[in-house]
Amino acid sequence: MYIALYIVVGLIAVIFLLALIAPKTYEVNRSIIINKPVSEVFQYIKHIKNQNHWSPWKKKDPNMKQEFVGTDGEVGFISKWEGNKEVGTGEQEIIGVEHNQQLTSELRFFKPWKSVSKAYIKVTEIETNQTNVTWGFTGNNPIPMNIFMLFFNFEKSVGKDFEEGLESLKGILES
Repeated sequence: MYIALYIVVGLIAVIFLLALIAPKTYEVNRSIIINKPVSEVFQYIKHIKNQNHWSPWKKKDPNMKQEFVGTDGEVGFISKWEGNKEVGTGEQEIIGVEHNQQLTSELRFFKPWKSVSKAYIKVTEIETNQTNVTWGFTGNNPIPMNIFMLFFNFEKSVGKDFEEGLESLKGILES
C-alpha cells in the first residue's frame, strides 16, 4: 500500500517539477529575402486570402472549408477554416496593419486542441527592390501543455512549415 502511495506522490512531484521548468511561452519565426519592393510585398501579404496560394497548411488540406468575414487586408477581417486533422479548425483575425511594416493577427485554434497565438508578418526594406519578410507567431504554454513542449520540437516542426510557406511566397512574388 505504501509503495503505491509513494509511486503516486512521486509521479505528481515529477509532473509538478516538469510544469515548473517547461517553457511558459513560445515564439517561432523564419525570414526570407524577396526581390521586390517592400510596398509590393506588403500589398500582397496583407490580404489573408492570398495565403491560400502560399500557405503550407492550405497544401495539407486543399479541400478545407473556408469562410471570410469583413474586408480582407483591414483590421477585423476574419478567415475561418475547418479542415482535416493536419490543419484542424480555427480562425485568424487581423488585429493590426502597419502599412509597409507589419500585419498582425490573432490565431484561434479550436481543434484538435484549443489555443490562441499572435501571428505576424513583418517586412523590412533591404534595398529598393529587396525586402526581408519575417513570418512568425508567439503565444503562451499553459500548464500542462507546456510539459508537452519539453518532448516535442515545436520550433523545428512549425519552423519547417514557415520555411516552406516563405519559399512559396517568394516564388509567387518573384515570378
